Amino acid sequence: MKERERFRERIRGVNAIPVTPFRLDGEIDEAALGEAIRFLIDRGLDALYPCGNTGEFYSLDVEEAKRVASLSVEAAAGRGLIVVGVGHDAKTAAALAAHAERAGADGLMIHQPAHPFQREDGVLDYYRRIADATSLPIVLYVRSEGMSAATLREAAAIPNVVGVKYAVNHLPAFAQAVREVGSALEWICGTAETWAPFFYAAGAVGFTSGLANVDPGRSLAMAEALRLGRFEEAMRLWEETRPFERLRERRLSGDNVSVVKEAMAQLGRGNGVVRPPIAPLAAEEKREVSRILRTWGLLPEA
Repeated sequence: MKERERFRERIRGVNAIPVTPFRLDGEIDEAALGEAIRFLIDRGLDALYPCGNTGEFYSLDVEEAKRVASLSVEAAAGRGLIVVGVGHDAKTAAALAAHAERAGADGLMIHQPAHPFQREDGVLDYYRRIADATSLPIVLYVRSEGMSAATLREAAAIPNVVGVKYAVNHLPAFAQAVREVGSALEWICGTAETWAPFFYAAGAVGFTSGLANVDPGRSLAMAEALRLGRFEEAMRLWEETRPFERLRERRLSGDNVSVVKEAMAQLGRGNGVVRPPIAPLAAEEKREVSRILRTWGLLPEA
């Protein structure tokens, strides 16, 4: 139980979603993946979620997802919390969960089921089947407005479910869930710095971040300001990050990962390669990324 409580403490704050670097031929760049994990840990990020959406989970095949999980654990070398994303059908997700535990992961994040037809009792059964395959603590990734507070209360009764990454930008629904379920779960804003201050006001204790791959200090500063109740400072940081996050939101968030990888490439920490159905940025969009990085002092003035 002490380990479970320690896990809960460590996901309060910035929950970084590392990219999955690819070589020019599209295959996973294993050396670059290790560097990406160590970069985040070296700069103070304690909770990392390989195989998340910023990690292009749904463009990885099952064996690649297992490899990303194993390499991330190896790169962290016990210095950071590795929370591995699992998903697809229930049988595959359970197998990925069991593999992550064998590889030495600290916890799991269960992706929102990728199915066009879902019922809340069916999603609960999905969670239970995966949870039965592992003893690791679990964070649920909720992206559907169909997940009610009542269902989340039932999910909280699954013994190893400890948190929710809530990625539905409906603050009244989120606040209602927090009020009904309470401290049985750790409540994480799942839509990053853009929404973090507002989710904190409704009961969140942490937020996810893809921006942390680019400028971890900015993400950590926002989390610290929110933790200490310094909302004016948090909103100043919010205003600074908004241009970057707006770029990521373009094309119904189709540029979410492309913007992060392009920024990393411009900083000399990647090549910007993404896999379909994601696509690279256009030349003008790359220039927009450059302009933002210059305003943050990360690139020299042109």
